[in-house]
Amino acid sequence: MAATSRRGHSERVPENYFDARIARTYEAKWPELFDPAAIEPAVSFLAGLAGSGAALELGIGTGRLAIPLSQRGVRVHGIELSPDMVAELRKKPGADGIGVTIGDFAAATVAGTFTLAYLARNTIMNLTTQDAQVDCFRNVAACLEPGGCFVIEVMVPELQRLPPGETFRAFTVTPAHLGFEEYDVARQISYSHHYWITGGQVETFSVPFRYVWPSELDLMARLAGMTLRERWSDWQRAPFTGDSRSHISVWQKPS
Repeated sequence: MAATSRRGHSERVPENYFDARIARTYEAKWPELFDPAAIEPAVSFLAGLAGSGAALELGIGTGRLAIPLSQRGVRVHGIELSPDMVAELRKKPGADGIGVTIGDFAAATVAGTFTLAYLARNTIMNLTTQDAQVDCFRNVAACLEPGGCFVIEVMVPELQRLPPGETFRAFTVTPAHLGFEEYDVARQISYSHHYWITGGQVETFSVPFRYVWPSELDLMARLAGMTLRERWSDWQRAPFTGDSRSHISVWQKPS
């Protein structure tokens, strides 16, 4: 499908951090994401909302969710900034029927309408300004059919786990992988720093995120004309509580 661009408050050229080096080894670096126990609940959740309509995945990546969702009979189209991630998707069985538009998912649009749009695994935070995140909600609302839903899977900001006066927090510590989050609280930005140790060699990867609160996302949805339909702690619909470390939120466009 041909892509056009819808810009909001600011013109920007987003930086692509997921180059060929990361794309080729994405599954090896984060194998837990590709465990069927992680994929199946998400796909079932999304398929139930898509029904007989089409789904749009923002940040489709290598097709971790899009391919099994397509195999459930849902027509899936994706928007992806990284051509290298899309190249890896194209190598996988079942990817032939999935269309992909290369571009910034806060601005790029595709032809047609969708009953479902979704962003998984903290991908909303790849948009590193509030304006860009608001633009994303508006972009989605414009392509959803009446009554359609927008789903986001994202972490709850972990500032309560950050010791006073500290700016770093370890989130992964294994013999093969070290991960540290660096917080810039004044700017609401965090930087994820990864170190992989393989064969005596160290590989590094750092990427910025804009962490965002559930209430802030609800306001972005309202600005785009959508309202919160449901919120859960995980894809299995565990209740969302004050102790939840992530949430699955569903906003709906009016019928």
